[in-house]
Amino acid sequence: MQRYIRSPLALTLSISLLANFLTACNNAQTPDNTASSPTTTAPGDEGLKLGALLPITGDLAAIGQNMPEAAALAVETINACGGVNGKPVTLVKEDDQTDPAAGASAMTKLAEVDKVAGVIGSFASSVSGAAVDVAVRNKVMLVSPGSTSPVFTDRAKKGDFKGFWARTAPPDTYQAQALAVLAKKKGFQNVATVVINNDYGVGFEREFVSAFDKLGGTITNKQNPVRYDPRAATLDSEAAAAFANQPDAVAAVLYAETGSLLLQAAYKQGLTKGVTVLLTDGVFSEDFTRQVGKGTDGKSIIAGALGTVPGADGQALSAFTTLWKEKTGKDVTAFVPHTWDAAILLMLAAEAAKSNTGEGIQSKIREVANGPGTEVTDACQAIEMIRKGEDINYQGASGNVDIDENGDVVGSYDVWTVNDDGTLKVIDQVTPNQ
Repeated sequence: MQRYIRSPLALTLSISLLANFLTACNNAQTPDNTASSPTTTAPGDEGLKLGALLPITGDLAAIGQNMPEAAALAVETINACGGVNGKPVTLVKEDDQTDPAAGASAMTKLAEVDKVAGVIGSFASSVSGAAVDVAVRNKVMLVSPGSTSPVFTDRAKKGDFKGFWARTAPPDTYQAQALAVLAKKKGFQNVATVVINNDYGVGFEREFVSAFDKLGGTITNKQNPVRYDPRAATLDSEAAAAFANQPDAVAAVLYAETGSLLLQAAYKQGLTKGVTVLLTDGVFSEDFTRQVGKGTDGKSIIAGALGTVPGADGQALSAFTTLWKEKTGKDVTAFVPHTWDAAILLMLAAEAAKSNTGEGIQSKIREVANGPGTEVTDACQAIEMIRKGEDINYQGASGNVDIDENGDVVGSYDVWTVNDDGTLKVIDQVTPNQ
């Protein structure tokens, strides 16, 4: 099974898949305007316009910086295969700054000024929560590669989104259960929680507490959950509260900049010794471990910490990994495959609808993502089949991307650990029902 790896471990690449991928896309030239910077189309040009609303700066920048590149590569790839509805696709990139207010403002610009039909974003659940109402109001299809809060499922069930919301990463309903399974598997009986006080942190906490209870575990601070202010300058008291009473482990649902402050505070107070820190996708980055720092022994303060992150095990992962390394020279990092899939799905749906509008994309996105239809992994082959009137079932790099009526997908989870030198290593997989 292929997984995206963030260490020097080599991936076994499929030469045949790569050959098929490159052959399908080799018959056209790549336009120069495919999203290396904000672009606009000429008056009267009805080509598909997409937006990318992702965290280039702010608390999630360490993970988010590769995401716009993945979206741009998807657009470049489809344009090399003839574009959408006979014209090149353009991409307008906006930095949401990992801030809900900035994200809402940028989403408003994308929808009302740039007139995009679809948006890849955002990553932070709090930002997507602020942006999605703008998207729905303007009939813009919003597909997030990483907003995992269960709040979106709840709102979708109420009909709030009218089908203009989907995500290619599974909701924390599942990841929280997976983390609880991991905690139990490791023999932890008494676990405390500390989370960032936003939709992501609080939603994850509630699901984790419920799942760990059902597995027979004890949440030591269940009656007094620790939720920290993402704007706080110091987190000494929150660290003390989270690590109080010597739990076996602390489930910490964090963002990188503020989360590193909390863990530093716990270390300086001598609270981390003998306690395993359980982490999640929000800090799956070696930039985070560098921010946390090392102890007097030269080892990472959180060496031995364990975490979960939505895995990428899609049929298209091998070919995508080869393409990504060829084009960027970098390893595939967390949520990059999910970003690629979000962008590809938007373009396939527009082609299927024969319409470069948000309403057109909304009407066809589940149709191209789910069965029935011929399973296809190559983006160029997929869009060519749609042009010929064939039904497809796109199989992505992140997974099978089967989107349900609430805009959700179900995924697998990689288990990762922090090495002594602060590097990260994927060591296992875990599923909610294991």
